Amino acid sequence: MDWGIENRLARIIKPETGKTVMLAVDHGYFLGPTSGLEVPSRTIKPLLPYADSLMLTRGILRTSVPPEADIPIVLRVSGGTSILSTDLSNEGITTTFEEAIRLNVCAVTLSIFVGSDHEKETLLDLADLVSEGEAYGIPVLAVTAVGREMTRDAKYLS
Repeated sequence: MDWGIENRLARIIKPETGKTVMLAVDHGYFLGPTSGLEVPSRTIKPLLPYADSLMLTRGILRTSVPPEADIPIVLRVSGGTSILSTDLSNEGITTTFEEAIRLNVCAVTLSIFVGSDHEKETLLDLADLVSEGEAYGIPVLAVTAVGREMTRDAKYLS
């Protein structure tokens, strides 16, 4: 593994434990204003000492995380639908690696929708991002969707 990717992952996943506490505050990208997160900075700031990393969109990062905060950022780079749509799995890539580099992130992430109508597109987006991430030394993480209709059994999670 390239040193840059390894270093960035070591900031997110603590090498001494192999674990991380990632505070995900990216739900506004499809849910809109979420109860308790109307002003994200009020929620994020007091939780920073307890999180190993933050997963969020570039808008939340720019408006709600102080630049002096020493916390690894995992930037959500997928989106395009909202809860008003009948199919949340119809996403695409919304942010470039150049933007991720400008924001000094440790990793990027996107949603994959295994078993959905748009499974193929989300998995191809994942493959493209992994290839591009390799070129920039930035790891790519995938978030699996959790919907009401999904069966979360061992086969799905594996």
